[in-house]
Amino acid sequence: MKVSALIPVKGFSNAKQRLSRLLDGAGRELFAEVMFRDVLKQVLKAQGLAETFVVTGDDKVAEIAVSLGAQVIREEAEKGETDAVDFARLELKQLGREAVLVIPGDLPLVRSADIEEVLAQIPNGASFPFALLVPSHDRMGTNALLLAPPDIIKLRFGYDSFSYHMSQVSAQGLPMRFVENERIALDIDEPKDLQQFLSFGFEDGESTRAARAMLAARVAETSRSCGGL
Repeated sequence: MKVSALIPVKGFSNAKQRLSRLLDGAGRELFAEVMFRDVLKQVLKAQGLAETFVVTGDDKVAEIAVSLGAQVIREEAEKGETDAVDFARLELKQLGREAVLVIPGDLPLVRSADIEEVLAQIPNGASFPFALLVPSHDRMGTNALLLAPPDIIKLRFGYDSFSYHMSQVSAQGLPMRFVENERIALDIDEPKDLQQFLSFGFEDGESTRAARAMLAARVAETSRSCGGL
């Protein structure tokens, strides 16, 4: 089974509004870009993927994706994560792709080994259809989906998406397959996610450490300017 990676990414200028209490606009924009670069580098490094696509409607995101070695699926306008992924899944199916690994661009801890762990869950000789989910740390979100064919289930990202996606798997009569991975499980949406990210111990990955140091500096700067959090 040949698997194509798919990373949905919006423009950075309005990224992570829910972090405004901790990061100013420039800090959020920089953090979103660094996370995307980290995630894309790790996905491209992972063994077992046939190719990597980024779906976006933003010129800067597309430029970064191409410069790092990914292919780009362009949206005419950014309509949200679910619409972006649905649009790209249709494109990939029309191109004859067998399977897709959907993974967001805001997982600052993810390493290539985590991607390979997900791919390793595909049984030898697995046939279509196939679906595997990776939940967020609170099991309210879905932080990765491995789908064959790409449109095997309906998607709906956002609050309680993991339960929704599991129900879609069940509706298709497929086995309930999911794997928990602590690094994939952490996406950055709320201040509490930043706290968890900052407290995580890193063993490798210079770029991820750079993102952590940058974030810590931005939080400290915002804290000083606001007279404390």
